[in-house]
Amino acid sequence: MDCHVPMQDIHLFVNLTYDWYAYCTISYLVERTPKFHTTVIKQHPIFKYLYIDDFSVTPKYFQLANSIIKCIADGKLQQDDIMPSINEVSFEFDISRDTAEKAYKYLKGLGILGSVPGKGYFIKHTNLGRQFKILLLFNKLSEHKKIIYDSFAAKLGEQASIDFYIYNSDFGQFRKLLSQNLDAYTHVVILPHFRERWDKVDEVVNSIPKEKLILLDKKLKGVTGTYGAVFEDFQNDIYAVLEQAKAKLQKYQTIKIIFPNHSYYPEEIHQGFLQFCQNYAFQYQVVEDIEKENIEKGDVYINLRESDLVTLLEGIISKDLTIGKDVGIISYNETPLKKLILNGLTTISTDFKFMGETAAQLILDNAPAQVEVPFYLTLRPSL
Repeated sequence: MDCHVPMQDIHLFVNLTYDWYAYCTISYLVERTPKFHTTVIKQHPIFKYLYIDDFSVTPKYFQLANSIIKCIADGKLQQDDIMPSINEVSFEFDISRDTAEKAYKYLKGLGILGSVPGKGYFIKHTNLGRQFKILLLFNKLSEHKKIIYDSFAAKLGEQASIDFYIYNSDFGQFRKLLSQNLDAYTHVVILPHFRERWDKVDEVVNSIPKEKLILLDKKLKGVTGTYGAVFEDFQNDIYAVLEQAKAKLQKYQTIKIIFPNHSYYPEEIHQGFLQFCQNYAFQYQVVEDIEKENIEKGDVYINLRESDLVTLLEGIISKDLTIGKDVGIISYNETPLKKLILNGLTTISTDFKFMGETAAQLILDNAPAQVEVPFYLTLRPSL
């Protein structure tokens, strides 16, 4: 008797045998394969309160820093709280490590964050009384610069600490002051006037991060980027105020500006003076050294330097000339004392209080605006 097995049954048997063998083999391997555990990385809880606006003109590091400050102010972060690592911040907000690190360094400069090598950053203190640390550089001290400083500091109040330095219009000293750790400062405010080396000034100032930079009194042509400035338009300012004083000036024969050689005064003042005299057909003269000047009746003087004003007054009095009748005086830069000298000296001056307050407001608003300062003529008996 033949034993016939259908082909489909043979195929089924083979397939079942193969499947069973494969199952046993896989089971054997699985049982002997080391077990791997999936680790779920927990997101730092503070991330749900931090934010960065990709469309904002404010630098991302500054947005992040301000966001952390707000969390402290709102009580979301407490003293000694551990902060997310720089890598975590970089990954969370899709920003570079440099940007994240810059935000942390900024807050460390304010004393808000501390760090432990190999461990990371933590909240060092939650006292936000002073949010800004400012490096303030003036070329020299004077009465009107004191007005700038006082109004600047008063406007900022307890929100800022100010490191104030005088560089004596010396480029080398200026560069040395800027070579210190700028990461420690939120802003660098400069009043730029130099006796020499103007060709190197732009290069040094351009090395300052523009979001930190504010220029006072004058802009620098070679400084690029978006930065803050509270400035005078020297050429147009002197031209405009001399136009206002034109009727008074017409009683004098010659207008003389005392413009010392090798001084730090902007050449634009000189150019504005020449432009006015030529446009209105006034006789004029540029006096480089007032001590050598022969003061005569019919002259009217524009003096820039305070020390030259003393010499000018002594020369007029020694010749028994009457100020405001025989000889006129226009003094650059308003000070309280000029209201009192010889019944009052006519002044042409920027608004120094406005300059200081506006610079402070740019810091408070984090606004890289450029604001022109008003310039005034104050008529008094000396003209």
